[in-house]
Amino acid sequence: MTTSDTKQLLMLIRGLPGSGKSTLAQKLCQNGDLIHLEADMFMTDRNGKYSFSPAKLADVHARCEHETRQNLEDGHSVVVANTFSQVWEMQPYLDMARERKIPVQIIECQGQFKSIHDVPERGIATMRNRWEKLPPK
Repeated sequence: MTTSDTKQLLMLIRGLPGSGKSTLAQKLCQNGDLIHLEADMFMTDRNGKYSFSPAKLADVHARCEHETRQNLEDGHSVVVANTFSQVWEMQPYLDMARERKIPVQIIECQGQFKSIHDVPERGIATMRNRWEKLPPK
């Protein structure tokens, strides 16, 4: 989707592991109008096998932000599906959209499915405890 075709958009999908973020993002991107990105995409090896590493978190989030920025600069609309458990984690994306005057839509997924990345319940509980609600508009 380019700005000449329709209005450019940045969509942020947030939710705990197993809430349906990736599934929703994939469904939204099926027609090819939106670019789907998430930090987990950059935690796969050369064979496509997912391997979580806390040591890589800063790098994969930086890469996700970079890829988002590049796609927005190229005129594409982007869907970013990350946990975003705290509001500050969305700020780089909000800033890049504001700089380009691109509208932002934030969707919260609240499903309770099995995490596709086998995140232990202990880790999900930690994220649930640090969850921040979105500020009122």
